[in-house]
Amino acid sequence: MTRKFFGTDGIRGRANVKITPELALRVGQAAGQIFHRGEHRHRVVIGKDTRLSGYMIETALTAGFLSVGMDVMLLGPMPTPAVAMLTRSMRADLGVMISASHNPYEDNGIKLFGPDGYKLSDEIELAIEALIEPSASISLAGSRDLGRAKRIEGVHARYIEFAKRALPKALALDGMRIVLDCANGAAYRVAPEALWELGAEVITIGNEPDGFNINRDVGSTAPQTLQQKVREMRADIGIALDGDADRVIIIDEKGQIVDGDQLMAVVAESWHREGRLSKPGIVATIMSNLGLERHLEGLGLSLARTAVGDRYVLEHMREHGFNMGGEQSGHIILSDYSTTGDGLVAALQILAAVRNEAKPVSEICHRFEPLPQVLKNVQTKGGQPLKDEKVAGQIEKLRAKLGNKGRLVIRPSGTEPVIRVMAEGDDRKLVESIVDDVIAAIAKAA
Repeated sequence: MTRKFFGTDGIRGRANVKITPELALRVGQAAGQIFHRGEHRHRVVIGKDTRLSGYMIETALTAGFLSVGMDVMLLGPMPTPAVAMLTRSMRADLGVMISASHNPYEDNGIKLFGPDGYKLSDEIELAIEALIEPSASISLAGSRDLGRAKRIEGVHARYIEFAKRALPKALALDGMRIVLDCANGAAYRVAPEALWELGAEVITIGNEPDGFNINRDVGSTAPQTLQQKVREMRADIGIALDGDADRVIIIDEKGQIVDGDQLMAVVAESWHREGRLSKPGIVATIMSNLGLERHLEGLGLSLARTAVGDRYVLEHMREHGFNMGGEQSGHIILSDYSTTGDGLVAALQILAAVRNEAKPVSEICHRFEPLPQVLKNVQTKGGQPLKDEKVAGQIEKLRAKLGNKGRLVIRPSGTEPVIRVMAEGDDRKLVESIVDDVIAAIAKAA
């Protein structure tokens, strides 16, 4: 069955264009009906980021859930991993996060979590999709069985304590100067307070949301402001979260960006040394740099690769027993603590490594030299040029030309009419020529 609403990370689109009150109401009713299991009083927790449209979507979702007899617990602005955690700890039947992650404020989205705190399976999402359709029949609750809505107090403190438990009790951050960029998003209250409670001197930017400025020139996808602030304040480290705080990027004391690949290397090496890896390896996507893979091999660790998307990383982790995985973009999943990417918890693991090794962040977070990596897009016209025999043959010749000195990854975009071509290897000129040759072959057949 073709997906109409759900993508790789929930339902996402332009607020009040695709993500309308009518859609949100129907999602609440459909998900509420699917998760209405047993005779107990059913409950759903709803969190959101700081977008103006969050009020509209929250209200419509609430009405949908109430109409099918589910009680609603409203959390207000909270990180996505906090919603996942609170879904479990509050014994809810369902968790909802209203967010479009790193997208601008005009967009919004709906992410759903099951009672175990994990994102829903494809099968359950398809079942919800079937009930969202106007032609589908929803079993509305009787007048006496309607749900109740309540705002929950104290959830910030719960999440802060949860995040702090990711550090050893004896480890504090006294004397560390940290610049924290909250992207004017969901973590604008909890993240600064958590770091302050751990003893750090915290200089916070991106912590004045107004409904319109989430991710605007701040956050993990726009780290330039943070880089400048780290140099200006002579800070030890900069931490950039995104709009819903499920990803993190680090800035070292020199103002240089540290991506997710280097962060995974730091945590993997630290956990390996401490005997904390459940398997001798980690999980990443096909986009992670070959330098990471080679570095891990040198430590006796494997790198399992999945399709792009943190849900695929997590699925592989759960299926094969890994407790660490992530993406180059900064989604780091540490399943000993969280059921989804958690930017704050991942940052705390980096801070622990910095504290334990007593070296500057620029040394701690440069575990390997990344191989030259070139990524380009080629427009398509709705055809399938990758299935063309000549194109396929040319791609195989170019892949053989790289041999074991690099990688060639070609994948259609899930959101745009483009094909993404990525190559990496020891020889930058060779990598660039291979990418250009692949693009030329695809463009000719497109």
